Amino acid sequence: MAEHKAKKGSRTYLTWTDAMDLALLEVLVEHHNNGDRGQNGWKPHVYNAAIRNVKEKCNVDITKENISSRCKTFDKHYEIISKILSQSGFGWDWENNRLSMDSEDVWDRYVEANKGAACYKTKVVKNWDSICTIYSKDHANGEGAKTGTESAQDLVHDTTTDGNDDSPPMLAPKKHRTGDAIVGMLTEMKTSFQEAMQSNAPFELPKKIAPSIIFAALKEIPDLARGDMLRSYGMLLSRDDRIFEALMELPMEMRKYWLLFENDRK
Repeated sequence: MAEHKAKKGSRTYLTWTDAMDLALLEVLVEHHNNGDRGQNGWKPHVYNAAIRNVKEKCNVDITKENISSRCKTFDKHYEIISKILSQSGFGWDWENNRLSMDSEDVWDRYVEANKGAACYKTKVVKNWDSICTIYSKDHANGEGAKTGTESAQDLVHDTTTDGNDDSPPMLAPKKHRTGDAIVGMLTEMKTSFQEAMQSNAPFELPKKIAPSIIFAALKEIPDLARGDMLRSYGMLLSRDDRIFEALMELPMEMRKYWLLFENDRK
């Protein structure tokens, strides 16, 4: 058994293995998608499910405190890495589970202004897709906030459990709220850029589109396989923002095929 516990004083320390991380995250992703995480954290039954899954798959006994501590580590990874990926010159190496960068100079300039990120140059962070799924919402909208997709899911639940069949269905407009927000953001970026061009004052180029926005857009695409989603996520992060803008201009039914074409062409 790869895991071991060591005691220092009265406190117990747990060594997490890759298999334990995977067993934990698969439970957290499932319950995240079910809406089992609120402003005060995970609901009690989520901890119980995670404890059982790690025990069954890894034969290791863990506690709620162990899970909370590991979640803080995942949260820290997401906070630091997503901030790096939002800057020009960085991408994610899905094969080696680490950051990729255009040059050493790009990294040196970033670390000079962000000393706390220095150890992430070569740090391996596995299960990045699962970490993004769980934590992108927190950092984009605040702890416990809901994305457009989750609001739509709530509406489906309310509609199916309401005994009044006379209520008109409202699922369609809710379902596209995430896409509308992305298009609105791109429009604001374009307007800001045009205003800056007309001004004599110096201006800053808009930052790269946040990874959480890209990931949310990919999850909206029907029948996009997990592997194709990950390849598309890495491709969009590493290329110019105009590629993402081009994707969002396409009808929803064409986006999957366009992404597959771009992945093969790259």
